[in-house]
Amino acid sequence: MARHYALKANQGFLICPGQVNTYYATILCLLYRMPAIPYNKAIRSERNDKRGQFDSGKRRSGENEEGRMDQLEQIHYLNSVLLDEMEEYRAQADAFPADAAAQRLLLRSLMNVRPPRPLRPDFLAAQDALLGAEREERGVVDAEALSVTERHPRIAVWQGDITRLRADAIVNAANSALLGCFHPCHGCIDNAIHSAAGLQLREECDAIMTAQGRPEPNGQAKLTKAYNLPARYVLHTVGPIIYGRVTGRDREELASCYRSCLELAAEHGLESVAFCCVSTGEFRFPNQEAAEIAVRTVTDFLNTQSSIKKVIFNVFKDTDRQIYRSILGPDRAAEAGA
Repeated sequence: MARHYALKANQGFLICPGQVNTYYATILCLLYRMPAIPYNKAIRSERNDKRGQFDSGKRRSGENEEGRMDQLEQIHYLNSVLLDEMEEYRAQADAFPADAAAQRLLLRSLMNVRPPRPLRPDFLAAQDALLGAEREERGVVDAEALSVTERHPRIAVWQGDITRLRADAIVNAANSALLGCFHPCHGCIDNAIHSAAGLQLREECDAIMTAQGRPEPNGQAKLTKAYNLPARYVLHTVGPIIYGRVTGRDREELASCYRSCLELAAEHGLESVAFCCVSTGEFRFPNQEAAEIAVRTVTDFLNTQSSIKKVIFNVFKDTDRQIYRSILGPDRAAEAGA
């Protein structure tokens, strides 16, 4: 059974208490570059009218007369569909301003808490249009164009948002349920990847886990499509959670995360894989030791024959960038005439 989170409004943002503060919500607004649009009754009236409209027995997807819908219309439409599914959140949602930034965070929150269930084609069309436009607004970074490091010709270090990377696969640091993060707008990479990919990712993960019939063990890997991400696939792996001192088992499980992802990617003939910093965030693995394990495991794998041509260590924090640079050195200078 899906979790039900008590949500509250905080300066206009739907959040999970204790999980997302106003600062993070503001960062999300900047990330999605949403302008503040004054609220007026006509917007709410238009949104309510669309909820009652059908075409050939199907709900309209918020299209205008030219067959297109603008970003705010998409957001309003998607929110209305999700609130029809999850009536328990309607009162809280109604307390939010109608400006685009607040409504977009409402949409992300509703997507985060929605349990896996079949998705309607009209909803998916509107969701994919919105997420695709946001992907282009954020900008896509081609993994092939990233410079490799001085100390390894097939490893790159890149600091930024992993959901912008166009690689054959990006790695998601998942939890054992493998369904994505259900905490609204939480700051973990699991939430970021699922939010940018779309609800199809949770649906596919649910099918995998239903067939498996048990939680995902630490150190293994699963492969799914990436949907609205620029990457082709997502590799999901569960790293160890550190409760006290790091144990030998913790180290082996973390190494297994990296090894299992690369082995699965190679089985599917993939050539580029971008890793996040597995287990170092919410799971509390010490950053320096985690990076050393990651680099050692990846280097050992790249010394074997496989389809993998390039591995990217994606870092978000300055601390992790400094750690990986201390291990792998600066980017390799471009060859003359290249």
